[in-house]
Amino acid sequence: MTKYVKLAAMAGYQPERVVTNDELSQFIDTSDEWIQSHTGIKERHYAIDENTSDLGTQVARKLLAQTGMEATEIDLIIVATISPDALTPATAAIVQGNIGAIKAFAYDISTACSGFVFALSTAEKFLRSGAYQNAIVIAAETMSKTMDFKDRTSAVFFGDGAAGALLTTTDNPAEEIFHGEKLCTQGDKDVIHSGRVQPLSQVTGDNYPVMDAFYQNGRAVFEFATTTVLAHIKEFMQEHNLQADEIDMVVPHQANLRIIEKLSQGLGIPLEKFAINVQTAGNTSAAGIPLALNQELAKGKRPQKALLVGFGAGLSYATMLVDLSYFN
Repeated sequence: MTKYVKLAAMAGYQPERVVTNDELSQFIDTSDEWIQSHTGIKERHYAIDENTSDLGTQVARKLLAQTGMEATEIDLIIVATISPDALTPATAAIVQGNIGAIKAFAYDISTACSGFVFALSTAEKFLRSGAYQNAIVIAAETMSKTMDFKDRTSAVFFGDGAAGALLTTTDNPAEEIFHGEKLCTQGDKDVIHSGRVQPLSQVTGDNYPVMDAFYQNGRAVFEFATTTVLAHIKEFMQEHNLQADEIDMVVPHQANLRIIEKLSQGLGIPLEKFAINVQTAGNTSAAGIPLALNQELAKGKRPQKALLVGFGAGLSYATMLVDLSYFN
């Protein structure tokens, strides 16, 4: 029997600590005026004494509470993150242990700001097989712990947060959420990178692993987003016979407001149709898309044709067409 996949619940979580541009300007060579004019960001949330798994666990518990589902009913947990608690174990495994999902298998996906779309795509394939019924997909980031706060070209952009979805199988085709996707990778290790560990240069007792901070070439990222990603979205729309005026909502990666404005102009889709939270959340990497989408769903919006658009390190980029008109 053909299995359909529906969105059963969606939830988000942001740390309590709010960091304004003025606060950052006390120790970074920048200003509120510069940050807002270049990025549109006014403030962001930082996790204090919380790690990525803590944020993800908060989301998982909210998802279970919304559905009344027991943790033991979950078959799969995927966490999309580039700021994991550790290289191993997977942050998803920590979340699994925290909520007691003893029957679930769990692992992380690392495709940066495209992570939530890649993770949704992966979970959908497992559920579609018929072998699994319930999956939790979370994007969680504590980007603040990866920053070099002397690098204003990166540090002022990023914030922390998590959001996710609980997907279940259904026999009702009217509840199907997924209606198309296009996932891409353009191998480039230098435009955006974080957590690089250098190989040994010699065998000595003084060797100790050291990771580098997050880095991005801002100009190259802007060019990538406004050319390659824009062309990718247009190609996706053409392949699915979608006209700009048919799109009810676009949920883009919350890179910065200026990039989102360029995408709006290039696609001919009004900015009012874009789900945006970057002004108050900052760039939350993989968490940006689900946080923004959850925000719109909480307002009661139920788009029939919504585009989820992720792009980031890899370079990775992805567009997914979803139908949320039947979401309860």
